[in-house]
Amino acid sequence: MKILVATEKPFAAAAVEGIKKVAQEEGHEIVLLEKYQEKQQLLDAVADVDAMIVRSDKVDKEVLDAAKNLKIVVRAGAGYDSIDTAYAKEKGVVVENTPGQNSNAVAELVFGLLVFTVRNFFNGKSGSELKGKKLGILAFGNVGRNVARIAKGFDMDIYAYDEYCPKDVIEQSGVHAVDSRDDLFKTCDVVSLHIPATPETKNSINYDVVNQMKKGGILLNTARKEVIDEEGLLKLLAEREDLKYITDIKPDADEAFKKFEGRYFSTPKKMGAQTAEANINAGIAAAKQIGAFFKDGCTKFQVNK
Repeated sequence: MKILVATEKPFAAAAVEGIKKVAQEEGHEIVLLEKYQEKQQLLDAVADVDAMIVRSDKVDKEVLDAAKNLKIVVRAGAGYDSIDTAYAKEKGVVVENTPGQNSNAVAELVFGLLVFTVRNFFNGKSGSELKGKKLGILAFGNVGRNVARIAKGFDMDIYAYDEYCPKDVIEQSGVHAVDSRDDLFKTCDVVSLHIPATPETKNSINYDVVNQMKKGGILLNTARKEVIDEEGLLKLLAEREDLKYITDIKPDADEAFKKFEGRYFSTPKKMGAQTAEANINAGIAAAKQIGAFFKDGCTKFQVNK
């Protein structure tokens, strides 16, 4: 089979070599499309491939229509909102992700950003410590669990809410399970977002939700840009000078947020999974999943059933 690795943000060289090795062992051909500048390059590249590995690349209706032989797309990472999963299902194309491969990298970034924030962005002025602070984790999946694990090392008081994760499972991890998202925001000094972008979650982190945070609260987003109601959050930051917003996904209204100097920070581009280890893990996992699909019909990680 012919497998296209289409990455506007390329994999690390070691990841590409690992992908090639896995594919070659199964007798498949790898085609690389890295750092492409125009969508037409992607449309041309998918014309005759049987499988695709992507990172944050958009696989929309136009791409799926252009890929006449496509049978499977694997997103090397957890989130897959950049892929039109419903249309892929209509076309008989399996869509998979690689959950857990980037989770430690994202969790470590959470604490890099948190220390940076509580120490006043390293501006030389006295800051505060994370020890003893109440950390709220919204969604207790792979990333959330890694965040909890690391938070224990900082001796934080850890809380979590996940609509789809039973409270006893959360508490077995040594984390306080709360009854609702609102309880999490009311209780915690810091709330770290790890929810996907779905019709239910888009714009769900809004003025009323965040305004429940206690004085000096920090909202941290390493999840998805779309879950934030930017207009509402801008209004709230203007009204409450004690709140801070830290994000790994640059908002559409980045320039407007910048006026809250000392209370707002965004990475230049999404950095959560940008480690050599995560890069390699996710890329090789994607290649192995494609190999299993063609060998045994395995669709364990399919997200568009």
